[in-house]
Amino acid sequence: MKKLDMGFRWFGEDDDPITLKQIRQIPGTTQVVASLYDVPVGEVWPEEKIAHLKETVEAAGLKLEVIESVNIHDDIKIGLPTRDKYIENYKQTIRNLSKYGIKVICYNFMPVFDWLRTNLHEPLEDGSNALAYDPTMVPDDPNEMIERIKEGSKGFEMPGWEPDRLAEVKALFEKYKSVDAKKLTENLKYFLDEIIPVCEEADVRMAMHPDDPPFPLFGLPRIYKNRDDMVAIEELNESKYNGFTICTGSLGENPKNDLPAIIREFVGKDRAPFIHARNIKFTNAEKTKFHEAPHLSDEGSLDMYEIMKALDDSGFDGYIRPDHGRNIWDEDGRPGYGLYDRALGITYLNGLWESIQKNK
Repeated sequence: MKKLDMGFRWFGEDDDPITLKQIRQIPGTTQVVASLYDVPVGEVWPEEKIAHLKETVEAAGLKLEVIESVNIHDDIKIGLPTRDKYIENYKQTIRNLSKYGIKVICYNFMPVFDWLRTNLHEPLEDGSNALAYDPTMVPDDPNEMIERIKEGSKGFEMPGWEPDRLAEVKALFEKYKSVDAKKLTENLKYFLDEIIPVCEEADVRMAMHPDDPPFPLFGLPRIYKNRDDMVAIEELNESKYNGFTICTGSLGENPKNDLPAIIREFVGKDRAPFIHARNIKFTNAEKTKFHEAPHLSDEGSLDMYEIMKALDDSGFDGYIRPDHGRNIWDEDGRPGYGLYDRALGITYLNGLWESIQKNK
C-alpha cells in the first residue's frame, strides 16, 4: 500500500513548545516541515545553519525535505531596482538547501502579510478555540486597521501586524500603492524566470501557497485565489519546478473553488508537490465567515474524503501536512499550530488514505 509522506510543521528548538520527540511519536509522520526564522528576509541562508537544522531533525528520526518558507523580499514583489540583489541571494539559498537534500520550497507572493484572521482564539462550542475570520471586522482602510491595533483591540492581534511593526506595515502599504494585480504578476514572472533555471539544476521545486484569504484586502492585489489564477501562474513559466502548494483551507475559503477538481488537474499535471490538508467551517449563510475546524469532513465545510480521494486518483506522490489545528485539551501554544489537534488530523488523514487504498 502506498503511504503518504506526511509532515508536521515545526518552528524550531527556540520558538516551538512542541518537541521533535513528540512529533516522532505521531503515527505515520515521516517529515518535519521547517524553516530558519533567524535569517532576515532577503539574506542568503548560511550552510552551517541549514546543516544544523537537518542534523537536529534527523537525530530525532525524521526527515527534512520541505522548507516552509523562504520568504520573498518585498522589493521583489514591488519590483524595485534592488530586487536583483535579493533574487541573487534567493538563488544561492536554493543551491545551499539543495546540498542538504531539500526537495520543495513553499513560498507565497502575498503583499505585506502572509495571512489574515480576525481572531486567533475564537471560542468554539466544544470548549476549544481556533483561528477565525469575520469580514465585518475588517475595515477597507488599512490605516483604520492600524489605529484599531494601536488601541489594543484583541481581535486584531494579527501576525505581521504586531504593534512594534506598525510603522513598517504602514510604510509597506505606501510602497505597494503602485502595485496592482497585473504588476504583481509581472514581478512574479520576473522572479520565476530568474530562479527556475537554478531550481532545475538543483532539483528543488517551488510550491507557491495560495492567498489567504483568497480575495483582495485593503486594496492589495491577490493573484493566487482560484483555478484560473493557477493556470495563469503556470503559464508564467512552464517548468514543473514552478509549482503550487495546494492548501485546501485557503482555497476552500472561497466556496466556488472545486477542490477535488483543482487537485486532479494540477497534481495530475505534476505541478503540486506539496499539500496542506485542513478543514474550515463556514458560520454564516453567505459563506464569508469561517473558523478553522477539525479535519473530519462532518465537522467542517470541506469534504476531506473527496479531497484525499482526488489525491489518490491523480497519483499524488508529494508531501502533505495537516494545518491550522484548534487549541484543544487546554493547550495554549502557538495559535493554529498546537500539537494535539494536528496529531489527530494526521491520524484521520492517514486513516482516510488507508481506506481509499484498500477499497480500490
